[in-house]
Amino acid sequence: MWGEIDPPVKTQTKTSENEEKRKTSSEDPLQCSPPTDTQRDTQFNSQPELGCVNAMIEAIAQSGSSVKSQQIGDSELSLKERREELQQQYRSKPLVFLERYHACLKPQDLSAFAHVSSDPRAQHYSKVIQRRAAGCTNRTRVRNQRYAALRVLQREGQYFSEEQMRMREPLMYEQYIGQYLTDEEVLERSQEAMQDNAPGQPAGETGGLAHLLLNSYQERLIQNRLQEEQEREDGAREEEEEDEDDNPSPQQKGQDPSPEEKALLREEFITQMHQRFLDGKDKDFNYSEVDENPDYDNLDIINRDAEDKYFDEDDEEEEEEEEENMTE
Repeated sequence: MWGEIDPPVKTQTKTSENEEKRKTSSEDPLQCSPPTDTQRDTQFNSQPELGCVNAMIEAIAQSGSSVKSQQIGDSELSLKERREELQQQYRSKPLVFLERYHACLKPQDLSAFAHVSSDPRAQHYSKVIQRRAAGCTNRTRVRNQRYAALRVLQREGQYFSEEQMRMREPLMYEQYIGQYLTDEEVLERSQEAMQDNAPGQPAGETGGLAHLLLNSYQERLIQNRLQEEQEREDGAREEEEEDEDDNPSPQQKGQDPSPEEKALLREEFITQMHQRFLDGKDKDFNYSEVDENPDYDNLDIINRDAEDKYFDEDDEEEEEEEEENMTE
């Protein structure tokens, strides 16, 4: 009798215990079994926005950054393999991922680390990424301001006149333009320089003896500086003579460039002078007057003002012509 009763009693007790365990495990997440790969993928997709994560991983995958240690002779990872490796690293260790690839990240990528944002390491690298982005934005703003100033200086004043650029960079001018000038062109350049140094004088007038002396003094300064720079370059060239270009320039060939080549050389000189200005390399120019000047913040406004001024001048000329016709 007892042998027949005991089994049902034990079975009921065991069943009851199993139900209690399942109930307890459902209430306490710490008692749950480890998530499967599928569950981890679902959790990964639900934390940050999937689109943000995918965009971040795609940018790193295409950046050329090393994503996996490889032995010499191993084949390069394909773009798909790089994506998969990055996704695995991000899923398993997001903080290590942030530390390793923070140089490739932008502020908009930080939302992918919202689930670990309370960690001091995440906060540190978030600040690094934001500071770097702010620095890039500031450099872009400064460059735009300098470009706007360049346009104004081209339109007004003599800063980018040939003579003023020659004074700032005599050796570069000599290499691109000066050595190919004829005697007549050198004389014409001197006359133009004298006019530039005599503000308010009508065209064709040199401004008198004072400006003649000033022009002569400035010419001596240019020649002295040209000689110093030439000596420095000659010294550096002696060390590089063995690495000379296989395609010699017209000067190396002992030939004068054609008019077309002269025009290209002049254009290249002007382009390089503009680039030096944008890069902040004009030593005597006060860049604070540009970089800290809100008037140069909006390049579109500068350009539009220039266009408006141009069309206003055209309108004035047309009105003057109409008045003259009416008078006649």
